Amino acid sequence: MSIQDFDPSGFALKNDNFIGLPFTEESANLVLLPVPWEATVSYSAGTAEGPANILEASYQLDLYLADCPDAYKMGIYMRQPDAQLLAQSQTARSLATRHIDALEAGEGGDEAARLAVNSACEKLENWVYQQAKDLLEQGKYVGLLGGDHSTPLGYLRALAERHEEGFAILQIDAHCDLREAYEGFTYSHASIFYNALERMPKLSLVQMGIRDYCHEEVDYIKQQGERIQVLFDQDLARGKMRGLSFEQMVLPFIERLPQKIYISFDIDGLRPELCPNTGTPVVGGFDLAEVSYIFELLAKAGKELIGFDLCEVGSATEWDGNVGARVCYQLAALLARTQALV
Repeated sequence: MSIQDFDPSGFALKNDNFIGLPFTEESANLVLLPVPWEATVSYSAGTAEGPANILEASYQLDLYLADCPDAYKMGIYMRQPDAQLLAQSQTARSLATRHIDALEAGEGGDEAARLAVNSACEKLENWVYQQAKDLLEQGKYVGLLGGDHSTPLGYLRALAERHEEGFAILQIDAHCDLREAYEGFTYSHASIFYNALERMPKLSLVQMGIRDYCHEEVDYIKQQGERIQVLFDQDLARGKMRGLSFEQMVLPFIERLPQKIYISFDIDGLRPELCPNTGTPVVGGFDLAEVSYIFELLAKAGKELIGFDLCEVGSATEWDGNVGARVCYQLAALLARTQALV
């Protein structure tokens, strides 16, 4: 079936592609790269199976978006989650659990297990880097689907090489993820943006929805000055109590972004009832309508989305995949709008 024969109002064929769209990797503009990995999760497991959950739930989505009705025509193709990668994640996760349990028991951790996890995560980063680099060289846009939030680091490295002038990450998240080697893991899900900023000097970071963070991260934010801008969930809540509109609070942060942006979307940036089985849910957060409005403001401000990731979608229920699939499609639609792909 070609896109000319595709009925966007019809039922979806379960053809192993996102929303049942009739694209191949060669014909698509956007390739969704699943990374089923969760070696260092520090609370609840299951997000390694998030990409598969997103795919399965995507078949029941309706395709009309008021801001971009023809988004599906951009061409979206989702690779199948790599079973071998998932098995490697499970092995690394068991080692990480051994180390974490020893830490929490006051035993100083398990050094052999810690080093083995760091080695496995380094290999994962290099694998993601190579996959993303190859796709970018083919002229594709990439949407990475985690897995835990450590997974996009290799992709960010590939983008930083391609966009030497730099770009900004817009992070939607409950957590700062700015800890250095959390629990001894260099590539921890809680260290992704510390690693990115330390290794890629032209990156800047705007965080929105943050509501669970530590002293170390606050100190690091202060040290970085204008390079990191944070719209805390508490500030949003208090602003609403003072009568400020959502746009009044969000727009100044959008205006600080440069032309080129990358969106890193941790599903726990949403309210926990929208992502009950994510790795580390936190009370508070965005409604999906608020996130959609952020995307609308980005498009109106003329920002250029160069890529995105969506991480920490849980595997336990269809609901987590349902919400994740909708977020993924809205991210794809924003890419289509800002890159004039439809």
